[in-house]
Amino acid sequence: MFFHGLKTNIAIHLSVLLLLAMILLDFVMIITARRELLRSEISRGHIFISGIQANKMFFSESDNIAGNPDSQNDFGRLLKDAGFSCAIVMDVKKNRVYLDGENCTLKDEIETLTRQSIRLGDKTSRFFGSTWGVLGKQSRNLIISAPLLRNGNVVAGVSLVLPLKGIYKTLRRTQYILLIYIFINVFVFSFFGYYRLSRIIVKPLQSLVKRAEEYIEDDEMFFLYEKKGNEFNKLFKALNSILKQIADDKERLRTTVISLEKANIDLKQAQKEIIQAEKLASVGRLSSGIAHEIGNPIGIVVGYLELLKQNDISEEDKKEFILRTENEINRVNTIIKQLLDFSRPSSEAPKAVSVHSIIRETVDVFKFQPLMSDIELNLSFIAENDRVMADPNQLRQVFLNLLINAADAISSVENHFKGKILITSEVVPIVQAESAEHLNMLKISYIDNGSGISKENLGNIFDPFYTTKEPGKGTGLGLSVCFMIIQGIGGKIQASSEESKGLTINIYLPLTPLSANGETGKENLDVNDG
Repeated sequence: MFFHGLKTNIAIHLSVLLLLAMILLDFVMIITARRELLRSEISRGHIFISGIQANKMFFSESDNIAGNPDSQNDFGRLLKDAGFSCAIVMDVKKNRVYLDGENCTLKDEIETLTRQSIRLGDKTSRFFGSTWGVLGKQSRNLIISAPLLRNGNVVAGVSLVLPLKGIYKTLRRTQYILLIYIFINVFVFSFFGYYRLSRIIVKPLQSLVKRAEEYIEDDEMFFLYEKKGNEFNKLFKALNSILKQIADDKERLRTTVISLEKANIDLKQAQKEIIQAEKLASVGRLSSGIAHEIGNPIGIVVGYLELLKQNDISEEDKKEFILRTENEINRVNTIIKQLLDFSRPSSEAPKAVSVHSIIRETVDVFKFQPLMSDIELNLSFIAENDRVMADPNQLRQVFLNLLINAADAISSVENHFKGKILITSEVVPIVQAESAEHLNMLKISYIDNGSGISKENLGNIFDPFYTTKEPGKGTGLGLSVCFMIIQGIGGKIQASSEESKGLTINIYLPLTPLSANGETGKENLDVNDG
């Protein structure tokens, strides 16, 4: 279809261009022929007048102009034979000596030109009237005027009227013949040009398209053209060079993609190891506080076991001691289980989880820490929907890291016994930049009244290994790990602070729809270990 259209376009454009060129040439030829014919007629008129003067047709013996009837009859015959339609002869006194012809309607104009010729002693010619010529309306008559001289003196003036219809008839006949030749030439040369251009242009392009459709990636010299030095040969060489460059670039791209895929796998593994390392570091900090918490129920269990060794206790007391021992052991088991849940590697299997429940579990573990002994911890959950798609273990690590950072910030303040931590939740609409649509997200805020962060350092707190803690009291990976985890599940984390006025960490998580039973997580809790 493409080459069919290209051939048609070549034929049409070639024919139109040739036709326009021929018509322009015809126009120039007709204009030139008309001008030359008019010059020829003017020259013939002057020759006719010169013949009158040489034959002394209107001259008498005394060199005066005479109206000899015989001379006038001879002049009329000559005038008719020469093709002039009218003539006038006037003497030097501007008296009419002769006026005759088949068409003398331009008597006034002829007399005016004759007098002018006598006065100036020069030849003149003028066009009058209008008629249909060859290329539109043109002059109808040509008037030729010239003085008659005797012994070098002007003795009379003659004007001749020449109808131009004969010239136009000749030109129209010539125009008709030219048009026939124009259409013949346009047809012949269009066909010949179409044939040659098809061989020179269309055939190589067809070969190019055919070879492109048969392209094989590993073919080194794919486009071949037999005529050397031709522009198409240069084009094919350039295309071969481009294809070779594309093949080389694809190979480099393939190598780069493989390398990037490997680097991406290594990066994910490194991130996983960093997250796990930070998790273990956090668990290590929890262990000291939990060890004290576990010590109390173990001491109670040992005491009840000592009581059970006595023989003088009743069966009812034994049952009571055994029940209390079991409760304390279950308490220890719960604390250890929670600690193991935090330390266990993430399964990387996102599922719909309740954020409020995970925060409560984290608080239950962390409230036993010595850091929390003088800190008031409040929960204010007003979000009706708290379900998000995430790995629960990773969310626990995020919430635990934020609690540890808040407690550390409060403990660095002199009056840390007035420390407060507030955890809130709410559903907020977020405008997406891509679609300008509102998306509901769960906003979790951790607010403390600790030492805060200066404005110049606030932008660095999510950088790896950045920390404001004293050496040995932090890895600098806590908030960086939080940033990686939250970003990985499609959320975002932001911080706002003023030095000595505390820190606020806001987490935005994409919500999943509520379950069919419409469960919510709306609650307000106060947790104080003091």
